[in-house]
Amino acid sequence: MVQLSSLSQVQTEIPLTAVIDSALCVGAGGSTGPWADKPIVRLADGRLLIPGSQLKGRLRHECEKLARALGWPVCESPVAETMCPQIGRDNSEFQRTAGEPQHHCLICQIFGNPALPSRLIVDDLICLENSKDLPEVLRPGVTINRRRRTAEDQKLYFLETSPVNVQLPFVGHLYFQPDCPPYARALVLAALHHIPALGGSKSAGLGWLTWQIGDIDIDQSAWESLKVGNAP
Repeated sequence: MVQLSSLSQVQTEIPLTAVIDSALCVGAGGSTGPWADKPIVRLADGRLLIPGSQLKGRLRHECEKLARALGWPVCESPVAETMCPQIGRDNSEFQRTAGEPQHHCLICQIFGNPALPSRLIVDDLICLENSKDLPEVLRPGVTINRRRRTAEDQKLYFLETSPVNVQLPFVGHLYFQPDCPPYARALVLAALHHIPALGGSKSAGLGWLTWQIGDIDIDQSAWESLKVGNAP
């Protein structure tokens, strides 16, 4: 039986706001709309949102890039067979000696893997503007044949986006569990600054944003621990 008193309590909560500088096009399985081929994701009350799963996946990708650039061994997500701890058990570079023996890379210790729960929880980012005040925006597009360099016949489609250039704020939080490694906040903060856009059609100017991050007090030792050989 699960005892509530035995569950870990959230240790750190960081407010996060994504201010959309252009327009946003975020679709997901199950999203519906009357006209668009790719409707934007909404809550039941019509408010727009950016799924936390999409932001978390993007954060993991950017954290992996930074960790590899720092020289740390990182497993190959998201395929379970190429992730920790399967490959960590046979690779001494993945083993951590602090505390209990571990066979998880730096990234898996934050974002989890099939054998380790995630120590970072990411909220859905929700637009607080009343959906009744936001007009429906449809952007037409057409599939391009790259070989022939022409538009394909019968391939016209429509994307639903948020209104253009109205600086819509999407608000949520990042939650770091108490057992999250001390370097996690430093690495995730650095990764956020490497995410200039979210959603689809970024090359067409959609989804570009500016982050507003709440106050974070990160010790210098956390940054130092990211250097090769100093991680706990």
